[in-house]
Amino acid sequence: MKRNIVIAAVTAAALIGGGTATALATSGDDGGSARQAADTRPANDDDRDGPEARDDGDDDARAASSKVTASEAIASALKHTAGTAVSAELDDGDDSAKVVWQVEVLSGDSTWHSVSVDPADGRVLGAHADDEDDTAQVRAALKGSSVTAEEAAKAAAGKGVVTSVDLDEDGKGKSWEAETHKSGAEQDWKVDLKTGKVTADRADDQDDDDQD
Repeated sequence: MKRNIVIAAVTAAALIGGGTATALATSGDDGGSARQAADTRPANDDDRDGPEARDDGDDDARAASSKVTASEAIASALKHTAGTAVSAELDDGDDSAKVVWQVEVLSGDSTWHSVSVDPADGRVLGAHADDEDDTAQVRAALKGSSVTAEEAAKAAAGKGVVTSVDLDEDGKGKSWEAETHKSGAEQDWKVDLKTGKVTADRADDQDDDDQD
């Protein structure tokens, strides 16, 4: 079967402030069809910074929009669903316009629940059962601990607005991990499971250096 290649060229000139134009080429079957797309935009600093910079801005806006703190969201979730909170995240993972706190709660021996909490007033919006395969690791990591996820979130709040807290049950350095936003900067922290001491997550910093 013959395939025809159609190349669409797009040019742009005399753009105010400067810009870029790109063309996409596609192939069609037999008679085929071609799609072309042009992207013309100012060559400003935000574009040079790329998608990661824009994502950071979204994270900052998300953090600023929540009137309910991470610890308050966890407390609300536990009032609704009894158990042990293992994580909380300010999230719009379902791609909806509404951002919510998602709190993971382990009830009984192995029953997981995902509880959605409104970041505006702390109301529980809903809950559903979740399937997780690391229940044994979580139980083992929490054995002998004295600091809850709610307490870890409160401790990390001294470093900025907490947007997530999660249990790191892997390896030897088991701890709570918290992410904060402050003055446009994102930082990851470790919270000791027994003392509640907050320290910078150097392993995360090293990972960023390796990627650079």
